[in-house]
Amino acid sequence: MRVVGENIEPGIYNIREALNIAEGKGLDLVEISPTANPPVCKVIDYKKFLYELKKKQKEMKAKTAKIIVKEIRLGPNTDEHDFNFKLNHAIKFLKEGAKVKVDVFFKGRSIIYKEQGELILLKFAQLLVEVGKIEQLPRLEGKRMIMIITPKK
Repeated sequence: MRVVGENIEPGIYNIREALNIAEGKGLDLVEISPTANPPVCKVIDYKKFLYELKKKQKEMKAKTAKIIVKEIRLGPNTDEHDFNFKLNHAIKFLKEGAKVKVDVFFKGRSIIYKEQGELILLKFAQLLVEVGKIEQLPRLEGKRMIMIITPKK
């Protein structure tokens, strides 16, 4: 097997010699590439390696953008004042960088007003065209018609 590491003469050793080298340095022998010919092993402090790996993963997770989805619920017969009130909330959410999920909930027999629900969602999207764009057009899922709007950069 090929042995590599810091302060070690890289070369090809048998398992017993490689373990003795690692033990002599007070480190661990870790198999890096078992499919290579000959297999590659590295002499490292394994606990320190795991600690640094976990630290890197934590940093990567912290750097990723967290997408927030805010939900606004309308009815098929939402009046003008309530519509404008919820529109202002959507504008605020989009300016903060959150996605907005707008849904029209149909109660009982109001499901027969599907067209009216779709018109409300499209009107909502039309008024938000300056601050957001439609990611997903209105679609019916059970008793809800859902549309997703993302903020413009």
